[in-house]
Amino acid sequence: MPTAPIVINGVATTETLPNYAGELFTSDPQRTPFLSMIGGLTGGRITNSVEFNVGQLYNLEEASQPNISERASLTAPEPTHTGTEQFSNVVQIHHKSIKMSYLRQSDRGTLQGLNLAGQTANPVDQYSQQLAWRLTEIARDVEYSFIRGVHNKSTTDVVANRTRGMLELAKTASHIDAAGALLNKALLKELAREMAENGAYLGNMVLFAPAFQRQLLTDIYELTTGYNTPAARTIGGMSVNTIITDFFDMGIVWNPYMPDDTILIADVSMCAPVFLPVPGKGVLFDEPLDIKGAASESQVYGQIGLDHGMNFMHGCITGLDAGTPTAPPEE
Repeated sequence: MPTAPIVINGVATTETLPNYAGELFTSDPQRTPFLSMIGGLTGGRITNSVEFNVGQLYNLEEASQPNISERASLTAPEPTHTGTEQFSNVVQIHHKSIKMSYLRQSDRGTLQGLNLAGQTANPVDQYSQQLAWRLTEIARDVEYSFIRGVHNKSTTDVVANRTRGMLELAKTASHIDAAGALLNKALLKELAREMAENGAYLGNMVLFAPAFQRQLLTDIYELTTGYNTPAARTIGGMSVNTIITDFFDMGIVWNPYMPDDTILIADVSMCAPVFLPVPGKGVLFDEPLDIKGAASESQVYGQIGLDHGMNFMHGCITGLDAGTPTAPPEE
């Protein structure tokens, strides 16, 4: 297989960015399942501040049996009140640009590589295609950040704001370190129980897994009685897409941005992208920059963060065996 071309830095010219004929392909993942489920780049919340709240947490008194006599009830008890604590996250800057010479934009007929009769350059409009690819890269960066982002709140203009991702959040509440064990039913049951006991709302639960762990999830359940009956005699194989636990049902989604040794269970009904609009421009936009020579330059810009709700609403298992399976795991 040929190796993919390297990223071209600087100004795109006829020399650095030649025309080729043929259909365009990439092996890089372009689907953003978590982002798509919670609203995408066109849904979610709007904020007017770099830092935004994700909610307030309160705790009620421990449940107990009252022991109040008639005589005691004649006097009002000592007043009590419930306090709250606010939690927040931040938006982070997504910023990319392109710059292409006028000659490169004009030269749509010169082809390099294998040229056959009747072929034309693909893409025809390199400038527009490059802008579209920058938007796709931002969507991928948002997905990665929402899953694996490490929170940082800027203190000066040379320190970047970074939004907190789901895994960093979940590790502070319902979290199991598998210590190298292979994913199995016992671990899944333990995490579901821990989330329920920690107070998860259990609204719309989805399990996100990397490729190997996604296959293991089917392996775990395919030998269960009744699961292995094919729909037709000409169909083989299986894909378990929903798991029912004692506390909630959850869909299973392959997410290529998950670490190989980790699974995440997220209540996606509690999550949303948060956008900080630029006045007069919007939340994610491309715009031309000043012309300083025979080249066009544009930038793509957005300020995006994650509203993830409270940490106890989600859970994760880390440190799983990420090797190649040789046999279905034991129950």
